[in-house]
Amino acid sequence: MLRVATLTCIAALFFSGCSGSRKEMKMGNSPDLTQAIAALRSAYVAFNRGDMDAAVESLDPRIEWIEPTEFPGGGTYHGREQAKRYLTQSRAAWAEVVSEPERFITAGNRIVVFVHARVRPKDGTQWQDVRLADVYTIREGKAIQMRAFADRHEALRWAGAEDSMP
Repeated sequence: MLRVATLTCIAALFFSGCSGSRKEMKMGNSPDLTQAIAALRSAYVAFNRGDMDAAVESLDPRIEWIEPTEFPGGGTYHGREQAKRYLTQSRAAWAEVVSEPERFITAGNRIVVFVHARVRPKDGTQWQDVRLADVYTIREGKAIQMRAFADRHEALRWAGAEDSMP
């Protein structure tokens, strides 16, 4: 049960710091997608340092943010302010969060981000690990939708990038 709770909480945490090596797999990349990946990298860094204003700054003002209903706080959020409130609440649930995008995969106008997240509960000393995926739909260089997935293969299928499955 703790693993399920950990998985669902971590899946809510899509923005985090970027360090180490990064892999990108391109399928139909464009200047808009390249711009969006750069903006997402900056947003991850901002989220990791707790700057939620900067974390949502590059998103379309009318972003549709979708977290599975089984995740704590899961549901659909509209606009930067609602996305910011959701991210603030999800980060506040943990004492420490270290989350790193491992790979960016583009498919059409979507970017799938594989994320490795490590969290430490406020009342604990043990770190918990999970790997998940977030899919962004891009228009004119901005994310107009973010959809979280606990299962990376499901994210790739949803984005139309099945050929990229590891």
